[in-house]
Amino acid sequence: MVVEPEHAAVNGRERPQRPQTTHGEVADELRARIRSGRLRPGERMPTQAQLADEFGVERGAVRRALRILQSERLLTNVSRGSPATVAPDPYGVQDGPEARPMPTTAALAPRIAAAFAADHVEIDALCLTSVSLTLALGEALRQIHAGRLKPAKVDVRVLLPSSDIDLAFPVAVTGGAAGGPVHERWLAMRNAQGQVLQHNLLSLRATHGIDVHVSFRALPFTPPVKLYVLNGAEALFAYYTLGRREREIDHEQLETYDAEGIRSTLFAFEQGDGLRDGVFVKQSRLWFDALWGTISSELLLTN
Repeated sequence: MVVEPEHAAVNGRERPQRPQTTHGEVADELRARIRSGRLRPGERMPTQAQLADEFGVERGAVRRALRILQSERLLTNVSRGSPATVAPDPYGVQDGPEARPMPTTAALAPRIAAAFAADHVEIDALCLTSVSLTLALGEALRQIHAGRLKPAKVDVRVLLPSSDIDLAFPVAVTGGAAGGPVHERWLAMRNAQGQVLQHNLLSLRATHGIDVHVSFRALPFTPPVKLYVLNGAEALFAYYTLGRREREIDHEQLETYDAEGIRSTLFAFEQGDGLRDGVFVKQSRLWFDALWGTISSELLLTN
């Protein structure tokens, strides 16, 4: 029997195996190659066998990684047969007046990751629950843990509706009394997502020595829009569009007026892309600062 070198015994002891690469790490690396242009739109990927050999994983892990990228619309033709293909327009035009508006989940993550390339990251967010922001930060955090990004300082400010107000939405279509189950469900989501966001960011202090500050304040109204201002140089804006939606709350089906925030179309404006965009970014930052410093109040993610 031939013993593989990485498992060969040394002084009677078996040499420890190298940590197994996960399908998520494979997806992260391939995503980075697409974003950097190493894998170009329309280009065929290496075969699954070649990728499995390169990353030292089973083909099943490669297939799971490719399906993740297909779900993000970065790859097409993902199957057991021929190699996958980089999507013809995986990101489209992301910046400037020609930018193609995209749903929040698709548009926000790459912009947040790009913002984390700065030495001092500043993110201001006004939203209903911070679900989209928490999800979007995942890509930047993965790149930090992979050693591809390391800002020195991160400041995040989040404005969320107060728990003390009667929300305009989400609310039950009938019998929407204050403090009812729809409100309690929203409040639990607001608090849970805010706590996850805070924990994920503050953990960077211990793991990477990054100076991180996360602050929340409460608004006395329901925001009809969501806004993200990144490093004072870019503003991303979306409307909360309401509709009637069935929700199961406490094992009961309730009809509500609610918005799908993660699917809201996000419009991007950036400094340097013309007078209109520059003014919009500046006014967005001024508007956020005004709310932060005047009518908002301390927010504890426990009530």
